[in-house]
Amino acid sequence: MRAIRVAVGGLVLAGALHAHGPAVAEDDPLTVVELFTSQSCYSCPPAEAYLGELSDEKNILALEYHVDYWDTLNYGRHGRWKDAFSTPEMTQRQRDYNAEIRNTRSVYTPQMVVDGRTEAVGSRRRAVQNLISKARADDQPRVAVDVSAAANGGVTVSVGEVDDTHADVWLVTFIREVTTQVVRGENHGKTLTSHNIVRNVRHIGEWDGKTTSIDVSDLTLEEGQSCAILVQDGKVGPVLGAAYCPAGVGGAAS
Repeated sequence: MRAIRVAVGGLVLAGALHAHGPAVAEDDPLTVVELFTSQSCYSCPPAEAYLGELSDEKNILALEYHVDYWDTLNYGRHGRWKDAFSTPEMTQRQRDYNAEIRNTRSVYTPQMVVDGRTEAVGSRRRAVQNLISKARADDQPRVAVDVSAAANGGVTVSVGEVDDTHADVWLVTFIREVTTQVVRGENHGKTLTSHNIVRNVRHIGEWDGKTTSIDVSDLTLEEGQSCAILVQDGKVGPVLGAAYCPAGVGGAAS
């Protein structure tokens, strides 16, 4: 077994409700669904509501990335709305996914990416569900990922063994739930509830197909925050494994 130790600085995030994702048995791997969205996008609220439903399913890791390219949209007399959670990094992640999956740098919202392999319009539930079903039936290698609380307040990430495989290990920090009253822009007058809003994606190690342990120290999470682990072929390649962090790590309230 290889052991890696990484220090990860804490984040101070504005957050809200709920604690952490459900525990998942090793024989019931997580399917990762990533939504790219914006509070300034008129078509996005139905997709965000759908992601909220997916986040309640025990065998899905649902993540929401807020992109920044709608922030400058001027919607007539209702003006612009700056999404408080949008960042250029989330937009870049979407562009990288589209380059890999669709062979284009063009992007759109709402877009859902399933297991880093396929994509669909995020509000088209049947299309997304079909991708989820196909991902679960896929015979691609899946690696067991376990995350446990460490004595220092961080986490220990254990990644299992799969022959002839290499991937990167990422720590994803997110806010579980936030409700926002939008007063300007395309969604003016709406109250939007967002789930698992990603604030940071950090590389914490590499996995060479052998059983590996990674210690992440100095992990600080505020109330309403949680984290998850992605084992992924590169930054935006196929997801080979995933796990939620356990409740209470990093000082976050349960």
